[in-house]
Amino acid sequence: MYLPSQFAETRPAQLHRVIQEHSLGMLVTHTAAGLDANHLPFLLDADHGTCGALVAHVARKNTVWQEVADGDEVLVVFRGVQGYISPSWYPGKQDTHRRVPTWNYEVVHAHGTIHVHDDATYVRGVVARLTRQHEASEPRPWKMGDAPSDYIADQLSHIVGIEIRLTHLEGKRKLNQHHETRDREGAIHALEDRGNTGLAEAMRQAATSLHQER
Repeated sequence: MYLPSQFAETRPAQLHRVIQEHSLGMLVTHTAAGLDANHLPFLLDADHGTCGALVAHVARKNTVWQEVADGDEVLVVFRGVQGYISPSWYPGKQDTHRRVPTWNYEVVHAHGTIHVHDDATYVRGVVARLTRQHEASEPRPWKMGDAPSDYIADQLSHIVGIEIRLTHLEGKRKLNQHHETRDREGAIHALEDRGNTGLAEAMRQAATSLHQER
């Protein structure tokens, strides 16, 4: 990916945050039929190996697990907060009119090797971990034990586990770091007024980090 130095994100904590907060990843594989992409909710295991691992499951009818070989290189893309930025939001535009529209965003490219686990015990563990993560905020979290055991066993038989053993993470956070303070603040306030508070907060945090580094 095109990665100007001012937008490069290398801090593991920030890269992991984007993956954990926006866990629907786009798995890109290169098969005999060409490039393919599947959209899957992933769980990050940050302590696995030297770079961590991603785990997920796919429908047994989804042929992606049969079209890859064990250890094939793959890419998983995670998109964080994002949004359009109007030049009209920059106070500096009123002075010179030398401002243009742009798009701000966070993205993480997770590179690794894929490994298929067509194993009932492994699949049950993946589903249990994903369920605990996404049900944690519910007042009465659902768990697999809430459903009849034969029903769960039947459902699990229709999915296959996959693991991505990460080799490296590449992050980009394009958040107006290269703009002067008043223009950056103008864009942040405009985003907040329009309800895109997530992108506004990410821009504010990026500005704070930039200030601390100087």
